[in-house]
Order: sequence, then structure tokens, then C-alpha cells
Amino acid sequence: MAQQKKMVEEITSMEEDFAKWYTDIVKKAELIEYTSVKGCMVIRPYGYAIWENIQRILDGMFKDTGHENVSMPMFIPESLLQKEKDHVQGFAPEVAWVTHGGSEKLEERLCVRPTSETLFCEHYANIVHSYRDLPKLYNQWVSVVRWEKTTRPFLRSREFLWQEGHTIHATAEEAVEETERMLNVYADFCEKCLAIPVVKGKKTESDKFAGAVSTYAIEALMHDGKALQAGTSHYFGDGFAKAFGIQYQSRENKLEYPHQTSWGMTTRLIGAIIMTHGDNNGLVLPPAVAPIQAVIIPVAQHKAGVLEKAGELEARLKASKIRVKLDGSDNSPGWKYSEYEMKGVPVRIEIGPRDIENNQCVLVTRHNREKTVVSLDELERAVGEKLKEVHDALYNSALENRERRTYACTSLDEITKTLEEKGDGFVKAMWCGDEECEDKVKEITGVGSRCIPFEQEQLSDTCICCGKKAKYMVYWGKAY
Repeated sequence: MAQQKKMVEEITSMEEDFAKWYTDIVKKAELIEYTSVKGCMVIRPYGYAIWENIQRILDGMFKDTGHENVSMPMFIPESLLQKEKDHVQGFAPEVAWVTHGGSEKLEERLCVRPTSETLFCEHYANIVHSYRDLPKLYNQWVSVVRWEKTTRPFLRSREFLWQEGHTIHATAEEAVEETERMLNVYADFCEKCLAIPVVKGKKTESDKFAGAVSTYAIEALMHDGKALQAGTSHYFGDGFAKAFGIQYQSRENKLEYPHQTSWGMTTRLIGAIIMTHGDNNGLVLPPAVAPIQAVIIPVAQHKAGVLEKAGELEARLKASKIRVKLDGSDNSPGWKYSEYEMKGVPVRIEIGPRDIENNQCVLVTRHNREKTVVSLDELERAVGEKLKEVHDALYNSALENRERRTYACTSLDEITKTLEEKGDGFVKAMWCGDEECEDKVKEITGVGSRCIPFEQEQLSDTCICCGKKAKYMVYWGKAY
């Protein structure tokens, strides 16, 4: 894309300082505000409206696949958390504890939930008794707390919003099918609603969720060539069931242990949107989750009939289920252009006295500032087409960035040299499956394993590190 005139001077350019660029956008676009609690943020109305749209779409997708929403407590007794050894060890460094209720010391510490597997297990033990009780397909929308040492808005905070799906099944086959199905739901959501292409794959043993048999993930590549894990889906086997004494009577009248899954997406998706589509003028929002899909800017609004006509256009677009805003404030049109450019509104509609005379308006798309004159008679159709055009252009641009920054390498030296010359990105390289080699690759090259993609390629026969027979092609990269 050709370099365009910068409209918003307060934003540090991403080429100058990507981290500062990101922070400038979340502040200037009024997505968050910092608080007196270190590592926690206020999600402001515009930022929360993006999350509400994410939540609305995902919730519909979950319900279409047979899931029901529930609500679990915020607190977990320490004894309950301790029941699954690997799980508690994995979360111990991030747990926040409640030790007092009012002025009285609690007999048992309560953990502020970092995730809810143990609570669901306690519940399942009470309600699952027969094969007729299975499966249970549950999801909840809540906040969780993880005491992160280094925080950044949306990407990593001590309290964040998410959904966590939890399901329990009679057989391993059903549970594995569920794990993969929900990963595909996440991938479809990212690509069709957020315009973010993703790589689907399995995490290595060292990188899987604490207590899981296997973890699947979708990985996206940001503007700067760093990876971001956009969603995960976990297969637990019957390990949690055994730890919590969950059994059911099978059709054959035998006591069996059920198999479980969990899967989650968080407010870090907002960070993914910023870092995948944003530019040096601010946010660039995919239409599916944009709080305002089209903004109407009246030009020379003091002249007779301009605001009235703009109001008519607003009513028509609202009737067409397009999220539209008419800005009739006394700010100048130039100020409004910059404001909504900053906020990433996909389509801008300009209308003034001459446009009204000619029964037309001007549509401007945010991602490329392209102007199109359209007849007012065709307004609804034209805006709808522009919204689809914006989504497709954002997806194709993100895909081009990922393809351009994905490098196939066959030696550690080649990885180091490629990253030095071309910058960060995904590295595709072969691996033997040994954790020592996985650690050594990161130590020498600086890139860690992101996932073992479902779509495998045979780049060579040998491991990039030890030279032994390779088992997998792995995506490697630096990550948020």
C-alpha cells in the first residue's frame, strides 16, 4: 500500500516504535484507561462495544453447536484446586488468593479463578451419573485473574474477560471431536469476522495447557512479524474425572470415567485486531465487530436541509441493520474525518448541499481512503458492498503479510540469518519431537515453537537441531 498522508499526529508510527504505536492507539482511540490497580484496565465504552460484538457473534456460534451458558463462582477453595496436580502446578505462579472475609481470617484460602476446570469438575461429580446425562456442553462468559508480572492492555493483563467452554463426554472419540470442532469454530470466527488468517495446529508437550492431554491452538501473525495465540482448545482425557471421582453408568451397566474438554478466547482478540489491521492513523476495524460500521459526516451542515437529509440517510441505514452514526456536532468536517479515522470506522459517508442537489453522497473506505460517489437511491446496497469490500481487503492484506513473512528454513544458521535480514515472522522448520531440541532452537535463534500445524509439509528428513529423523514440521516464532 502506498504511503498515505498521516492524519493523526499524536500516534507514534509503528515503524518508529511498534510498542508505543500500540499503546498510543489503545489510549487515543479511547479503548482503555489505566487504573490504580497495577496490570488492570478500564475497558472504555468503545473498547467494550467491540468486545460485545465479539461476544454476540461467538455466543451465537456456540449455541448453534449445542452449547449452553452457565455461571460458576469466582472463588475456588485451595483444596479443590489441589486435586489435579499438573493443573495446580501450572497455575500456581499466577494465582491470587483471598485470605480474609471481612476482618476474619478464612479457615481455607480461596483462589480467585484463573480458570474454572476444577469448579466444573466438582459440578459434574454432582450431576453426572449415567450415560443419559452425557454429554454436557457448557460455556461461561466471565472475568479471570492471573497475576502476570509484565502487562500490556488487552494482550496480557491481571484481570481479563473471556469465555471458557467446558464439556464432558462418554468417550475419548467424542471429546477429541469436540476439541477439534471448537478450534474450527474459532478459526472460522477469526477469518470470517475479524479478517485475521490463522494457522491451526497442536501445541508441543512442553507448551500444552496444564493438566491437558493435548492442546490445539490458532496462531496469527501481527504487523511486526510476532505471533499471537488467538484461541486454544484442550482435550483432557479422563485425568480430571479420575482426580475428582466423576463416573457414570454406561449402557453396558459398567462404571466408566468420562472425558473432558475446555476451550477459550479472550479480550486479547482486540489486541489482535489492532496489531493485524491498524495503521499509523489509528484503528482499522473489521466491519463485523466495528461498533460503528458507517459514520455520516454532514458538510456545510449549517445550510438548510443538510442535517435533515443526513438524518434520513441514518434512518435508512439503521433500517437495513447497519450500525450507523450521524455526527451532527459543531466540530469541523476535518476534525470529524480524523476522529473516525482514529476509531477505525470502516465506511465514512460525506454529504453536503451539492451532493443533495445531485442526489448523491461520497463513500470513503477507512483502510485505503478510496472515495466513491454513489446515488442516494443505491445507498443501502452500496454501503453493504463497501463493508464486504473492507473485510475482504483486510483479510487479503493480513494474509499477504503472513505469507511474505513466513520462511522455510533447514538449519539453525539459516533461521538466524533469515530473521536478521528479513525481520521477525513465522519460521517453518522440521523437528524430531525432543524437548531438548525445542529448547535449543529457542536458545540459539530466539524463536519458540508456536504449533505443529495440521497441514504438514516435508521440508527435509532431519531435525533442524540434532540432525535425527524429523517427526513434524513446526511453526516457530517470537510471540506476544
